[in-house]
Amino acid sequence: MQTILIIGSGPIVIGQAAEFDYSGSQAARALRKEGYTIHLINSNPATIMTDSLTADYVHLLPLTVESIEKILSQHKIDAVLPTMGGQTALNLATECARRGIWEKYGVKVIGASVQAIEIAEDREKFRQWGDSLGLPVLPGGIARSYLEAKDLAQRLGYPVVLRPSFTLGGAGAQLVTTKAELEKAVGRALALSPVHEVLVERSVAGWKEFELEVMRDKEGNFVVVCTIENLDPMGIHTGDSITIAPAQTLPDSLMQRMREYAKQLLRSFPDFAGGCNVQFALSPHSDEMYLIEINPRVSRSSALASKATGYPIAKIAALLAIGKRLDEIINPITGTTSAFFEPSIDYVVVKVPRWNFDKFPGANRQLGMQMRSVGEAMGIGRSFIEALQKAVQSLELRRNGLGADGREIQDLTQLLHGLEHPSWNRIFYIHDAFLAGVPLRTIHKLTGIDEWFLHEIQALVGLERELAGHTIETLSPELLWKAKRMGLGDRQIAHLVQGLESQIYQLRQKWGIQRIYKKVDTCAAEFEAQTPYYYSTFEPEGEDEGVYFATPEEGKPRLLILGSGPNRIGQGVEFDYCCVHGVLAGQKLGYETIMLNCNPETVSTDPDVSDRLYFEPVFWEHVYEVIQREKPVGVVVQLGGQTPLKLAEKLHRYNIPLVGTSYESIDISEDRGKFSKLLERLDIPYPPFGVAHTPDEAIFLAEKLGYPVLVRPSYVLGGQRMRIVVDEEELVEQIVTILREMPGNRILIDRFLAGAVEAELDALCDGEEIGVMGIMEHIEPAGVHSGDSTAVLPPFSLSAQIQERMQAYALKIAQALCVRGFLNVQYAIHEGTVYVIEANLRASRTVPFLCKAYDKPFVQWAMEILLKGRRVKEYEFPNKLRGYALKLPVFSFDRFPEVEKTLGPEMRSTGEEIRFIEDLEDGLFRELYAKRQVYLSR
Repeated sequence: MQTILIIGSGPIVIGQAAEFDYSGSQAARALRKEGYTIHLINSNPATIMTDSLTADYVHLLPLTVESIEKILSQHKIDAVLPTMGGQTALNLATECARRGIWEKYGVKVIGASVQAIEIAEDREKFRQWGDSLGLPVLPGGIARSYLEAKDLAQRLGYPVVLRPSFTLGGAGAQLVTTKAELEKAVGRALALSPVHEVLVERSVAGWKEFELEVMRDKEGNFVVVCTIENLDPMGIHTGDSITIAPAQTLPDSLMQRMREYAKQLLRSFPDFAGGCNVQFALSPHSDEMYLIEINPRVSRSSALASKATGYPIAKIAALLAIGKRLDEIINPITGTTSAFFEPSIDYVVVKVPRWNFDKFPGANRQLGMQMRSVGEAMGIGRSFIEALQKAVQSLELRRNGLGADGREIQDLTQLLHGLEHPSWNRIFYIHDAFLAGVPLRTIHKLTGIDEWFLHEIQALVGLERELAGHTIETLSPELLWKAKRMGLGDRQIAHLVQGLESQIYQLRQKWGIQRIYKKVDTCAAEFEAQTPYYYSTFEPEGEDEGVYFATPEEGKPRLLILGSGPNRIGQGVEFDYCCVHGVLAGQKLGYETIMLNCNPETVSTDPDVSDRLYFEPVFWEHVYEVIQREKPVGVVVQLGGQTPLKLAEKLHRYNIPLVGTSYESIDISEDRGKFSKLLERLDIPYPPFGVAHTPDEAIFLAEKLGYPVLVRPSYVLGGQRMRIVVDEEELVEQIVTILREMPGNRILIDRFLAGAVEAELDALCDGEEIGVMGIMEHIEPAGVHSGDSTAVLPPFSLSAQIQERMQAYALKIAQALCVRGFLNVQYAIHEGTVYVIEANLRASRTVPFLCKAYDKPFVQWAMEILLKGRRVKEYEFPNKLRGYALKLPVFSFDRFPEVEKTLGPEMRSTGEEIRFIEDLEDGLFRELYAKRQVYLSR
């Protein structure tokens, strides 16, 4: 066996996100290191996985049986690894086996045999398999029609759960309490299952949910990497639940039972070697337990467990798949112990999901068995409450953490409803209910959440009350110390004692209340950790001094790269791609590169990537303390999207050097009013506009400009709160909404250029000249966000003259703002005039697409310009592509069946695909062009 094909997971959709970029990249690197030739198939251009540095051969093709057969007919492939690409890869591997493709080309399926996949993924086979082993599986049966489902439901008794076979992220899963509900739900569940089967099983909604992340090798050796406890009870998909590692309320006797069940199940699987996620339901009133499901592949929880423990599950799973034993593999974190060593951790990890319900007006926001979060953030602390605060601070919801920011809800009816009907903000409702005096018993009854977690949140609220009884003058060192130990940010403490964040920071300096940094080491400090992977906490004086680092003078210059935080619509894995390449380029150029990020799904938070990883919120207090400790020569904010860019102003105020474009220039580009004035000065056409601060100003402006108008706030991402409005009533509603959510925001009102063609240009700049990376034309007309448009490279209808004008305007903007690094300019072409809509002085979401389309290392070039002062004329920028490259947006509207699919100025796509076509006669292009106005809305 010399050549292995890894199947990727395709574009990012709800239920299958960046965690498979991380696992696939890690597996490919591990196998190449062993001397194997790696082929990789994936259609997602935004990932590290589809980079030439990951695999020997990257096939940017749709994930279909036809694409697999095309690869096999052109290359000699010995084995296929389908366990790194989520449900998509497993389904594709199974379909290829069904059609006899693997057998025809002599390809061996490794990691998990097709039989093992079918047992785990076919709900009825799994139930029968568990039954035959004497394991506690839920009573139920398979239905292929409504009548069969009705019969099963009557026998089991309502409520029942419907689970379609072979789906991802719980798609189609539903709790059904009546016959009428069943009729509606069965049809959808059968349609969503690729094999049109649905399991009807007994409901255990309200029970506690636990997961074991486990590994098994070919000899049957078995380890539990991590226990994970779901804060939310059964009935909420684990991807939508707050999860905690290690489990906090699980007695050891029950943990041992779970371990034995998982071991028995895995050892019975035919030809399985790798990582596996096993889910259990546990009665809150007794020791009754059920095995719910098993994923015979790396999963979302595997990525979380890897980052939580430092144990690289995907890497070790890949080595097990080629026949290695656990005891033959060295644990890379310690460098001395083997992988046949169960991690032990002396801290707590909390994952909080990130939702984007605001992008889907009219969506049912109640959480259930079908996953609807788009990303997640992880916090590491010495206690559950400290880790929870850090995770919440990482979410970027314009909150300072859990509570203590003046945005608490006080309406009792609203609070009780929010506790009983879980949505994205239930954790805030729990906090606010304690603050409003709701008894713990009532909260427990309404939420089903274990009382231990509720006691912890109650203690936090008690501390807030104590702090609120003080002023900045009467605050004591003991109380401040206690607040920091419980994860409260300086900003939260300042709010409670009516002071300033900077005053709390100064008091901490005065009283020696300092953050210390500890290593994530897999072994609770029993062995010396080799990997520089850190989290911060507060320890009593003399108990722990944390980790010592050499001062910058003793080593290379240091560079801090700020990551993009949790994935959400508008800011996805494409920014992580840029961050990772920024780190690698910095290392090549002789810098010690430091990564700060809080997303457990991504490659940037793989401890192998940077010289030092800080798993911390991309939140001012945490960023500033890492800077104080590391003293980097500069901070890179232009690779991680809007998240780090929003910190540029504070970095500038504290005299911390930014690498590349200055804060003043960033501010001009982000402030819609200032930017339009710059365009006016440069004699560059832009849509007539005005800036409003109040509804009255907005009405006056809109009448002057003429409806329809485009209303948009400053400093936002993914077209957030951007709308086309057609009359005064809509305008007032939109302005009031923006000012309520973003007080003090400068709102830009543009005349909307109906029927215009939109296009964008990406360039690298050295302060004087620009090198154009690519010009893309959008198939959809103006009014659809660029992230939701199909981008065509090179343009298919824009004349050479118009493209020259676009380049000339980009050069003028770059020179006026002295741009160094990335520049993205968006245009509208209307009646022969090229209008500039906006400019982004950072890497845009199209950078990875351009890197893949032209096969050029643009991020590496950008870092050479930024760090070594190279000029753009030293590089050969591409100007020709054989045929066309298409960037196709991918949506997750299936998760919101009650929402009509419409596209407008606010972005809604969750991922993207790349396709290459020979010419404009291609069927795909013609179909997309014909449908370009179908989903257009406001």
